[in-house]
Amino acid sequence: MIGQTLLDNYWLPAIRGYTEIRRGNPAQALKNLEVAAPYDLAFPMPQFEEGALIYPAYVRGQAYLLLHQGKEAALEFQKLLEHRGVVINSPLIALAHYQIARGLAMSGDLAGSRKAYQDFFALWKDADPDIPILKEAKTEYAKLQ
Repeated sequence: MIGQTLLDNYWLPAIRGYTEIRRGNPAQALKNLEVAAPYDLAFPMPQFEEGALIYPAYVRGQAYLLLHQGKEAALEFQKLLEHRGVVINSPLIALAHYQIARGLAMSGDLAGSRKAYQDFFALWKDADPDIPILKEAKTEYAKLQ
């Protein structure tokens, strides 16, 4: 029964939310994700490692970015950083720094945005410089200067 609850209230809303984002319907994505909010900190299977993903919050944050609601987006991505003990070593942690930077820039918090970009760059300091998301982040960061 727990598996069905997580499927119905965590994974399916996250999948439906992301599908709506890909369709260009971020408002519908947020509506689909409402049911998932109480389960954001769940430990859903399958897992990439021990811990949880907080994936609905990440998808919710993406929807807010598309709606140009940067402050709300940053708050959703911040959930991943605030619950590192739950998330442990998810790749979404590094991406959350980048998305927070984007949300804060969008909301006008340029100092906070610069700090979040710097945190992202610190995590990716040894990454291949040609990774598209890293190049994109560097371009966005340069525009803040």
